[in-house]
Amino acid sequence: MRPLALLAIAALMGRVASAQEIYAGKFPQQSGEDLFHNICQGCHMPDARGAIGAGAYPALAGNARLSAAVYPITVVLHGQRAMPPFGESLNDEQVANVINYVRSHFGNHYQERLTAAQVAALRHPISTPAY
Repeated sequence: MRPLALLAIAALMGRVASAQEIYAGKFPQQSGEDLFHNICQGCHMPDARGAIGAGAYPALAGNARLSAAVYPITVVLHGQRAMPPFGESLNDEQVANVINYVRSHFGNHYQERLTAAQVAALRHPISTPAY
């Protein structure tokens, strides 16, 4: 992620990013809850119910799309529509932690715990060779 984009996200989250974080493009939080509150809630809202205004941010609360592990991993790593990719800003463990947090809170009751290995497997999807 570009340094200015990271700085803008940090400002929206109400915290000042360190110069090292901005330069590295990384988030220091490790727990799913901390990652959610420092990254996700800025758009998806603190209650994860989403928002409509300057843009449309889907609800994560009660979201049936979170039932398939591949979907949230792919979206967090690679982005989708207006959601930026966080694959370069989060390591595999952080991605698994934040997804596990969202999948077990906000009215979501998905019991399967995702692992860093599952995230790693989807981080660099196998591309089909062009013939």
